Amino acid sequence: MPFRKTLRLLLPLLCSSLLASAQLMQPKTTFTRADSLRGGQPAERTCYDINYYHLDVKLDVARRFISGSNLFRFTATRDFTRLQFDLFANLAVNKLSYHGRDVPFTREANAVFVTFPTPIKAGSRDEFTVTYSGQPTVAKKAPWDGGFVFAQDTTGAPWVATACQGVGASIWWPTKDQQADEVDSMLISVAVPKGLTDVSNGRLRGTKKLPGGYTRFDWAVTNPINNYDVALNVARYAHFSDVYQGEKGPLTLDYWVLPQNLEKAKKQFAANVKPMLKSMESWFGPYPFYQDGYKLVETPHLGMEHQSAVAYGNHYLNGYLGRDRSATGWGAKWDFIIIHESGHEWFGNNITSRDIADMWVHESFTTYSEALFVESQYGKPAGQEYLHGQRRNISNDGPIIGPYGVNKEGSGDMYDKGSNLLNMVRTAINDDAKWRQILRGLGKAFYHQTVTGQQVIDYISREAGRDFSPVFAQYLQYPTLPVLEMRVEKGQLLGRWVANVPAFDLPVRLRLKGGEYKFLTPTTKFKPLDLPGATRDNVEVDTFNYYIGVLMD
Repeated sequence: MPFRKTLRLLLPLLCSSLLASAQLMQPKTTFTRADSLRGGQPAERTCYDINYYHLDVKLDVARRFISGSNLFRFTATRDFTRLQFDLFANLAVNKLSYHGRDVPFTREANAVFVTFPTPIKAGSRDEFTVTYSGQPTVAKKAPWDGGFVFAQDTTGAPWVATACQGVGASIWWPTKDQQADEVDSMLISVAVPKGLTDVSNGRLRGTKKLPGGYTRFDWAVTNPINNYDVALNVARYAHFSDVYQGEKGPLTLDYWVLPQNLEKAKKQFAANVKPMLKSMESWFGPYPFYQDGYKLVETPHLGMEHQSAVAYGNHYLNGYLGRDRSATGWGAKWDFIIIHESGHEWFGNNITSRDIADMWVHESFTTYSEALFVESQYGKPAGQEYLHGQRRNISNDGPIIGPYGVNKEGSGDMYDKGSNLLNMVRTAINDDAKWRQILRGLGKAFYHQTVTGQQVIDYISREAGRDFSPVFAQYLQYPTLPVLEMRVEKGQLLGRWVANVPAFDLPVRLRLKGGEYKFLTPTTKFKPLDLPGATRDNVEVDTFNYYIGVLMD
């Protein structure tokens, strides 16, 4: 009777902050016209390239009401008279202004269609302003669902934040709500009641007292930014700062926390932030947003990768709310939210997937960055143990790549299974210096760009000198693991891959018990494997570094 050594899933960690995004990871097999409007690339969206926003809003905390405007400055990519932007239907478009005139618009689902009085010519730069107001959606359990969070700190003072990944930034402000076209720069102006401070992305350009006891905070973002990263954070914040001497020179570090947590914040941030930056810069290249600085902002929700204003709500605990997601002990030594959400500055914010279907580009690399951080602090064996421990969170419940054009991501396995996939590619390359250069090269080649998942795969394959497309296809497109099937005939070890992808050919490490590992490359057809002396009882497969099934007949 044959025996099986198959690595399988354990329990998914349903409450992981990795799923900290609105409406993400929820099963969905049928899609509507509204989904296509949100996720698609019709002519009304591709006809213009967004260059600049000035989001200028007033937040009435007591009424949970927002009002204001957003200036759209754009370049026409073709001649057109009609374009689409996005704003949730529960928010009113009060006026749409173009060259001092009101222009007509129509609404369908959460899309708004603007018709201009004369054609806008290809290559021309133009602008219009949307004035809007209403009570935005209140998140029931942010950041797992999207919208505003209206909370209070322990003194009873207002504490407000936004989190909208997945559901979309148009849940609270008018925008071209897609990842394929990031705005090049942005001014975020937020007026809040007396005594409160707004902290948004980028650098504080200034403040201004307004009638009625409000204060406006102007935050300038000079780097490209994706929509869901744009954030509003309002509280009676205390502020402290530091400087990190990074690869591109001094990087400002700014921290905005509740006053009652100031001392805890100083201790926790000092222990985690600079080691994180040193690790990330070493593996991925310079922090991508030196011009806008690095910030941590305490929020009433768990955390989000808001560019240059990372949301932090881990209560100054190591691990994930005090727990180690890997169950190895290594994850209890550092603050999960600081490391993971900051890792998104490189993958998610610097390199952004054009379609949320390729969200694995964000999450697989960022989850992998956790293991690289462990490695940088405690050595490679510790990092590999952490990676192996991540498997307990894999469910193998569906494809990691989602359907394109309908604003839908794939399985939550994009996190831990994706992380283990990257480690297998590293193991197969068998050259850590080259692997590090590939990771750093990704950040350089796709600096401040939106990409497809295939572009990332092609880059890795080209730089590695081996086509890893079949390997990525198996793990990203199919929930089943590839199985290494082996048997011994006439003293010769034979092996093959059993996989969904016909050309699957991952190099794998095998050895005789007590011996040295050797790289062998089975195909999907049985062929001899060069492992002299192998028997069905003494062959060992490196299932510590390879997330695969093994079957010995």
